[in-house]
Amino acid sequence: MGDPTGFLRHERALPTRRPVDVRIRDWKEVYEDFPAQALHDQAGRCMDCGIPFCHNGCPLGNLIPEWNDLTFRDDWEEAIERLHATNNFPEFTGRLCPAPCETACVLGINDKPVTIKQVEVEIIDRAFAEGWVTPQPPRELTGRKVAVIGSGPAGLAAAQQLTRAGHDVTVFERADRIGGLLRYGIPEFKMEKRVLDRRLEQLRAEGTSFRTGVDVGVDVPVAQLRADYDALLLTGGSTVGRDLPVEGRDLDGIHLAMTYLEPSNRVQEGDLQASPISAEGKDVVILGGGDTGADCLGTAIRQGARSITQLEIMPRPPEERPDSTPWPTWPLIYRTSSAHEEGGERMFSVNTQRFVGADGRLSGLELVDVELVDGRFTPVDGTARVLPAQLVLLAMGFTGPLRTGLLEQLGVELDGRGNVARGADWATSVPGVFVAGDMGRGQSLIVWAIAEGRSAAAAVDRSLCGETLLPAPITPTSR
Repeated sequence: MGDPTGFLRHERALPTRRPVDVRIRDWKEVYEDFPAQALHDQAGRCMDCGIPFCHNGCPLGNLIPEWNDLTFRDDWEEAIERLHATNNFPEFTGRLCPAPCETACVLGINDKPVTIKQVEVEIIDRAFAEGWVTPQPPRELTGRKVAVIGSGPAGLAAAQQLTRAGHDVTVFERADRIGGLLRYGIPEFKMEKRVLDRRLEQLRAEGTSFRTGVDVGVDVPVAQLRADYDALLLTGGSTVGRDLPVEGRDLDGIHLAMTYLEPSNRVQEGDLQASPISAEGKDVVILGGGDTGADCLGTAIRQGARSITQLEIMPRPPEERPDSTPWPTWPLIYRTSSAHEEGGERMFSVNTQRFVGADGRLSGLELVDVELVDGRFTPVDGTARVLPAQLVLLAMGFTGPLRTGLLEQLGVELDGRGNVARGADWATSVPGVFVAGDMGRGQSLIVWAIAEGRSAAAAVDRSLCGETLLPAPITPTSR
């Protein structure tokens, strides 16, 4: 611990967000630079708590007190070594993870927790700036070939670990660019794609191969892939969006969130001049109060929506940690993202009854207040009303992986939730085929995806070589 009284002398501080009227005019990340002295003070708040529950809060088991102390002492090069020891991509988690480590921070029992996430992103951004993030190719090759199907955070983490272990790794991605939801699901204002691209340069230099525009099971038969590779690792994610089959669903103007977010991201990549699904001048209603809904909100604001309303069927959470989610568990509290600061209205305890329109075009959404009665959401009499809407975005989560094509041809077993079933060794019901990330776990956090990718890589390495030196932070039963 660098500063024994740091947590007593300094309050928790976060980076300042750029003014709303400035940042909604562009797609750059919303945060201003964090002052060096402020970072020094925040790292010094780590309190040498004896039992760092932040380790347990983080699925990766990040060595948080160690790199906080190293940052406080300005030993940046050693700090990135400790950070990379458990996390392949701290630049992703530092920007996108909701930081369960912070909610488990011991200081958070009776004070505001350490600003762990900001210290993390500052370490890795400085490491890239200083040239400390270099390729780490394997010293020896095993002669074994592994196909990783899906290039989201789980697939990339697994691919990097397996490449460094000496295997010949090819990542297959059905989209035209690598990154999965990191590429086309996360808006630029949350993570600029330069952050992804610079890491992919390292993976390529280490020897990982990438094949884009290949839908395995459609463009390439699964049988061919199994014949060409010694092991397959499925990391295709949970990609089937939750729909809302109510009256009027077939009206033009209703879209799944990812159908909306992808072309918006393609505009920023330079593929399109304008998105074919635009919120400009429209009344927009977003169904779903989570992160994906907030991504749609920030995107619609930047496209020039006339009005935006975000609906959530659950009641509004409390401002402070409730007794039902005590420390160190993840607290169910009211959270405000950067997008919520920028505009729009949030409505809780409401449910969509039907969509309304004319001549095949959406014009509104009928909703009703609901209350929980015997565990079920029950409409409140006399509260039905219609919101004007020319664009509705369904951001209610995902129901699992796509079952046709790849999974169908492989014949892997599914669990009761429709995800790919796996054993304690990350293996599916088909010999030589493994699964990691949301495809096996179900919709979850980026930090879980990276942890699963690392752990599954160790299992694949062990299956091919009889033993492994790769770390495995979690097991498939961890949840």
